[in-house]
Amino acid sequence: MTNKKLTYLKEWLIESKIDCALLTDPENIAYYSGFKSEPHERILALAIFPFTDPFLFTPSLDMKDAQNSEWPFSVYGYLDNENPWSILSKKIQESATNTECFAIEKAFLTVERYEKICFYFEDSTFENVSEKIQEMKLIKDSSEIKKMIEAGKWADKALEIGFNSIKEGISEEEIVAEIDYQLKKQGIKEMSFETMVLTGDHAASPHGVPGARKVKKNDMVLFDLGVVYNGYTSDVTRMAVFGKPSKEAEKVYSIVLKAHQAAIAAVKPGVTAGQLDKIARDIITNEGYGEYFTHRLGHGLGSSVHEFPSIMKDSEFIIKEGMCFSIEPGIYIPEVVGVRIEDCLYVTKNGCELFTATPTAFKSIS
Repeated sequence: MTNKKLTYLKEWLIESKIDCALLTDPENIAYYSGFKSEPHERILALAIFPFTDPFLFTPSLDMKDAQNSEWPFSVYGYLDNENPWSILSKKIQESATNTECFAIEKAFLTVERYEKICFYFEDSTFENVSEKIQEMKLIKDSSEIKKMIEAGKWADKALEIGFNSIKEGISEEEIVAEIDYQLKKQGIKEMSFETMVLTGDHAASPHGVPGARKVKKNDMVLFDLGVVYNGYTSDVTRMAVFGKPSKEAEKVYSIVLKAHQAAIAAVKPGVTAGQLDKIARDIITNEGYGEYFTHRLGHGLGSSVHEFPSIMKDSEFIIKEGMCFSIEPGIYIPEVVGVRIEDCLYVTKNGCELFTATPTAFKSIS
């Protein structure tokens, strides 16, 4: 699979008359090489050429791991006291037939790193590869979807752990800790993002941060989480209620659920992202809560938890078979209630299939 991805990118380099694609985003490097690493402030790079073999460039402390990974080509490294850009530029010059034009990740490169590349290749021009990578990641093949299905199963397991953790007086961060701990015991090394557990009206913050707030009787509790499985992500949001929800919370939940179900039912090749957003948004707006649905309907996911496409208002982007994205309408009324229901899915020939199976009816916990 890695070779196929590299082949597609090489073909694009040839068609575009680009001499080297220089990638420094660890997620993109993992996508093309199979080697995943977090270099922090150090330089991690993947150089891909149209006619010669690519190579990985890593900090010295990561070289052995890269060599032992599935990456079949050369790995070069550098020590902390060495100038990585000087060494990297020499290796590129040794491998490239020309260095007149580079493809770089304009969506990721810092100004400082861009200036370093310009310094060592002062006579070169630079094209943007970010959009091409985004396009390549759009359609998932069967092996990628299988990994995402497994990631979805683990997300369901995480929700089960979270639901079972709810009791009066337990804090949001304690529930998060229990989910992460239990999954780690079962071999899950990484979550897609920091697990979110928000109780009561704290859930009215769409990107709230779990804290010391404790679960009280009749609170609704929002879970937003995902798991990384073999390099691919999941993402799901569900609601539980500890006791009996208020009439307002029940009403809001029923509206969000209706919007969620209607949008999922409409997913198929040929519809636009804007049409999907409109279906869900119109339901919420017609019920009088439009101002409280404050974000897009969904986002793509795959090797990263947030990818293209963006399922948002007025988008003319056409949905195609093999695309993977979330459907996650929500209503957030400050100091009252917050509800979001999210599933991620892959588009089939005639509709879609969900990655997660946890029921969307709110989980009632006594």
